[in-house]
Amino acid sequence: METQTPTTQKIAFSEPEIDKRTAEQKAIDDWLPITSSRNGKWWYSAFHNVTAMVGAGVLSLPSAMANLGWGPGVVILVLSWVITLYTLWQMVEMHEMVPGKRFDRYHELGQHAFGEKLGLWIVVPQQLICEISVDIVYMVTGGKSLQKIHDLLCKKNCNNMKTTYFIIIFGSVHFVLSHLPNFNSISGISLAAAIMSLSYSTIAWVASVDKRVENPHREVEYGYKGSTSAGTFFNFLNALGDVAFAYAGHNVVLEIQATIPSSPEKPSKGPMWWGVLIAYFVVALCYFPVALIGYWVFGNSVDDNILTSLYKPTWLIVTANMFVVIHVIGSYQLYAMPVFDMIETLMVKQLRFKPSWWLRFVERNVYVAFTLFVAITFPFFGSLLGFFGGFAFAPTTYFLPCVMWLAIYKPRKFSLSWITNWICIILGLLLMILSPIGGLRSIILNAKAYGFYQ
Repeated sequence: METQTPTTQKIAFSEPEIDKRTAEQKAIDDWLPITSSRNGKWWYSAFHNVTAMVGAGVLSLPSAMANLGWGPGVVILVLSWVITLYTLWQMVEMHEMVPGKRFDRYHELGQHAFGEKLGLWIVVPQQLICEISVDIVYMVTGGKSLQKIHDLLCKKNCNNMKTTYFIIIFGSVHFVLSHLPNFNSISGISLAAAIMSLSYSTIAWVASVDKRVENPHREVEYGYKGSTSAGTFFNFLNALGDVAFAYAGHNVVLEIQATIPSSPEKPSKGPMWWGVLIAYFVVALCYFPVALIGYWVFGNSVDDNILTSLYKPTWLIVTANMFVVIHVIGSYQLYAMPVFDMIETLMVKQLRFKPSWWLRFVERNVYVAFTLFVAITFPFFGSLLGFFGGFAFAPTTYFLPCVMWLAIYKPRKFSLSWITNWICIILGLLLMILSPIGGLRSIILNAKAYGFYQ
């Protein structure tokens, strides 16, 4: 069977588009975060994608394995890696499918595939849910990591502090960093975050191995966490969402590619794809050892966040948690930037506000305050991953790129391309429907035992 790709198919694309923007429109585009800078390098793509992908999700993978079991867990991890790499390749290819035009934002590609209005309504709500939910979860992650550092270093003569306070401390950083104007301006933060992600992932599995070597005869239970059949079933569904959340980088991939220069001779997809391949190699180095070794060492007693299960050596676990804090600072900014772009586009182009520093100051501070408020209200780390992972990330990561590919390229029925895309769509739909059920149940159970703001 023949795979139909952009190079083998006959697609009725228009002639290269002529830039018909007015001077005012060009000035606005030069001000907006996504389109204001196009001098990114291929390695920007690499560390931006690592920062976007690896994060809170990797820390929950051993817990997801405990709910999935060895067989299903390994299969789902590998399948997710392969499927999301394929759908990411599709998005990189579709960025410049129309000669002379770049789809700089996810919703612009959706509008091309589904129509101006329908594409907007299909993509924008899902993308906003994804990016805002990531920022909320990273607020919780950063706060809990700071709390873990405090608890490890301050064991005597220290007052217990609420998780809420640590989330507020973490959130205060973003009231400053959120005023960086565009993707390239946060490249240094993103690079540091990418290095931190590889570092704390390595610490997590190396410290786990050390713990097993230290006590090789300790009994480890690999049965499912749930004490009842219903609990086991819902935990399984929640774990599917944890895995989906771990592969979340698609929501910013077009916006990252938009920062790379492009010409007919040297399209941006070349350097972008090199960056993506390197990023996915790093993702494999982070995800598989942490998930498999973490589960092997702790079994079904592993916590939602594997670093919470580790206490010795103290200095190493403190270092790992500090790396997590630095990483999620960068990840928060990476996911917030497309949201800022949407809000600022709406305010400047639709509501006719004048582009200015005070507009950004107010709008970005309001956004940070909103995500901070939700985070301190619902700090249920594992349950949030499961719910948002299935409800929001499965569509934009697992099957929406495939739907767009079918709508635009129209591969021949039962060709390899057609079959592959439909398999991804069906698996993604199942993930979207099933995993939020487990996550929502966990949120309800946690809410019953949690004293809000206490």
